[in-house]
Amino acid sequence: MYLYHFGMRELPYTLTPNTDFFLNLKPHVEALQVLLNALKQGEGFIKVTGEVGMGKTLICRKLLNEMPKGFTVAYIPNPYLTPVELRWALATELGLSFSSNIDQQQLTQMLQQHLLSLSAKGKAVVLILDEAQALPDESLEALRLLTNIETERRKLLQVVLFGQPELDERLASKQFRQLRQRISFSYKLRKMTMAEVAHYIEHRTKVAGYKGAPLFNQHCAKVIAQASRGTPRLVNILCHKSLLLCFGGGERSVTIKQVKDAIKDTVDATSIWINATNIGISAITLCGVAIVAYFSFWSAS
Repeated sequence: MYLYHFGMRELPYTLTPNTDFFLNLKPHVEALQVLLNALKQGEGFIKVTGEVGMGKTLICRKLLNEMPKGFTVAYIPNPYLTPVELRWALATELGLSFSSNIDQQQLTQMLQQHLLSLSAKGKAVVLILDEAQALPDESLEALRLLTNIETERRKLLQVVLFGQPELDERLASKQFRQLRQRISFSYKLRKMTMAEVAHYIEHRTKVAGYKGAPLFNQHCAKVIAQASRGTPRLVNILCHKSLLLCFGGGERSVTIKQVKDAIKDTVDATSIWINATNIGISAITLCGVAIVAYFSFWSAS
């Protein structure tokens, strides 16, 4: 790849969430603050939502790394589970050992006793679910019932939901009104601004070990911001492809042509040139109609 060419230790724009590349962008920092404060207050349900590629999993992993002392964490990255599978997954994450022929009532009682035991030791239990929009309806209800386990002072199980906007749409329905009312804190991730995209691009190259003049000038960064619509994942894809083209051309900094070629090669990127062309064609068409109408009017006169 282009690592040696640019003097980097690792690829700066991979799609795998890596907390080493975490940047203190305002929306990401605010989301973490909301999560940590809500957990310390012992709230039952906490929710973070955002569009695809907005960095939810990265924030999730950052939260796991920065979880305060006194918390026991159960992390489920793929919650497309039935209620039975969800209980099994929670029990396994909490380190419970049980026989394979245990029934659901026994498993629920075992979970309750374990949560009470951890609470007596001053431990708070947090269940973190990534991609929570994938939870089946019956599993969402099972999750709510699990949080009914509580003492007179606090919930024995706190739940953090990371999900796409579809999660908000589902929770807005009448059938989930009980669960919706238990969500005391929520945060919706916004897209990056143009200035944040430029900062993000440069930050990742530096973390990757690059030293030198910026690989992407301000014009390139602006075009990437527009084409990616401020979505971190798309920024990564466009920057990676641009660097590949730059390396292939034997150059030391990315050109606007290479950025444009990267955009053309990326399905979900917004091509501002195509939009501009369409606008131009529409303007020419309207102009032509106006001219025809003008001469028709005077001919009729």
